[in-house]
Amino acid sequence: MPNGLNRIIAALVALVAVAFAAAIPAAAQDVKQIKLSEKQVLGFIASQKDLASIAGKIQAAGEKPDSALQGELEGIAKKHGFQSFNELDEVAANISIVMAGLDPQTGEFTDPVEALKKELIDVKGDSTIPDADKKQLITELEDAIQNTPSVQNAENIALVKTHRAEIEKSLQ
Repeated sequence: MPNGLNRIIAALVALVAVAFAAAIPAAAQDVKQIKLSEKQVLGFIASQKDLASIAGKIQAAGEKPDSALQGELEGIAKKHGFQSFNELDEVAANISIVMAGLDPQTGEFTDPVEALKKELIDVKGDSTIPDADKKQLITELEDAIQNTPSVQNAENIALVKTHRAEIEKSLQ
């Protein structure tokens, strides 16, 4: 479950920031991509208030949640229609992958890997960036390209876009 806690925290941070693909955690490669259902997305949205109420406990637990916290997480997941916290975590990670590819202004989707590649080209061609900073940015972008998954279930894009405003609001 430690990876689950890390992914849910990372997903929450990524969604709250609505940052582009750089916000997807390095562990995103390990995410099992699933076809999301309307029920799962709505359950995720509804669960955010309960998860936010124990966010401090989740962060304090780090990679070692005690049985009481684990019980709370399982209870929240079940309350919102999930079989387990693992399922809620999986849904959060899949939503996060799509949200990372949505333009904050237009809502249009760009595959995160393609967006990172475009950004890498832009950084390499930008002569206004100091060399040391440029080298670091290039390294970070190349790492992100290696560790960022493409969306495997195209249906998820339309579903998440439909509920984008609700998702963003639930995470505030």
